Amino acid sequence: MILLEVGYKKDLITDFLEMPVAIYANYPNWIRPLNQDIEAIFDPKQNKLFRGGSSAMRWVLYNESKVCIGRIAAFINSKTSEKEVIPTGGIGFFECIDNTEAAKLLFDAAIDWLKQNKMQAVDGPINFGDRDRWWGLLIDGDYPPNYSCNYNPPYYKALFEGYGFQTYFKQYTYYRSLTKPLEQSVFDRAQRIKNTPGIVFEHLRKKNLKKYTEDFRVVYNKAWVKHGVPEMTKSMASGLMKKLGPVMDERIIWFGYQNDEPVAFLVALPELNQIFKYVNGNLNWLGKIKFLYHKLAGTNKKMLGLVFGVVPEWHGKGMESALVIAVGEKLLKGYVPYTEMEMNWIGDFNPKMMRVAENIGAEIKKVHATYRLFFDGRPVEYHPVL
Repeated sequence: MILLEVGYKKDLITDFLEMPVAIYANYPNWIRPLNQDIEAIFDPKQNKLFRGGSSAMRWVLYNESKVCIGRIAAFINSKTSEKEVIPTGGIGFFECIDNTEAAKLLFDAAIDWLKQNKMQAVDGPINFGDRDRWWGLLIDGDYPPNYSCNYNPPYYKALFEGYGFQTYFKQYTYYRSLTKPLEQSVFDRAQRIKNTPGIVFEHLRKKNLKKYTEDFRVVYNKAWVKHGVPEMTKSMASGLMKKLGPVMDERIIWFGYQNDEPVAFLVALPELNQIFKYVNGNLNWLGKIKFLYHKLAGTNKKMLGLVFGVVPEWHGKGMESALVIAVGEKLLKGYVPYTEMEMNWIGDFNPKMMRVAENIGAEIKKVHATYRLFFDGRPVEYHPVL
């Protein structure tokens, strides 16, 4: 077998992008990621991490017949590696035939590079960037992946664990049919909130985006900063809304108010893979035409719940359920076109968010695992509960 560094060689970049196609030929639930999304991660002009001293390397693996049979990337995110007591790098974008020797060659190359760069441990498979994308190995739930989420054959679990990787934490994807009524006890709690004097619910309206951006920021900071999350500034909130703008559907971003003060939000987006599955991994001019067609045709019936935010004084009282009911009422009237919702990336170390999902009648549909490996062989301590 022959292992090559990808670098900026166009033919190797093409093989890195095309290699998974053969792996997933018999996996009908696979939705090919966009080439443009993958390449943006490794482009210093697009990934700002490269400007902060972070680095990345990619490899492709060939058999004796010069057929590409595997790929992997390794990276050092200077922002996160410095926070760890033990300097920890990452690997990701791993794809490989069902062959232990091939997987070992890929893992060895990535880990040797991390060692050379003074790392002492590795997490994987993860993203060279934010956690909301390409994070974790699918270990349960053979369903189509949501946009920018990992999907992989079942045998990858054995390849990772056979090499010595140990589970650091698990991530749950929750599912809820929006046409399914809430349990009566949950509905009653939500209804009491809706009937509370001064409480109103409304969805975002783009013409007043500046107002809703600030409402989002206020609730976000009250809800999350005490849990160790950095405070969101006005510029950060504005940048986030600007980023969401091209795919935003104002009908599924909802806010709760008490006497005109924002106390809760539900931010959801159309689940883009329901459309991207028709473009075959390439958002070129033809892909954009296909995307626009399916968007206008209303092909997508699934929304992706990104985040709930509830100020502390309303925790545990059913505010999340009340927001879902508000969406559901619009659904029944034909105003909201979505019939199902999924919520990605709820860590098993975050029981509060798990309860939020369960309180709105959602159930675990997919499980991803984030693995860790210490280079000195020490056992991995499980991620602490928040």
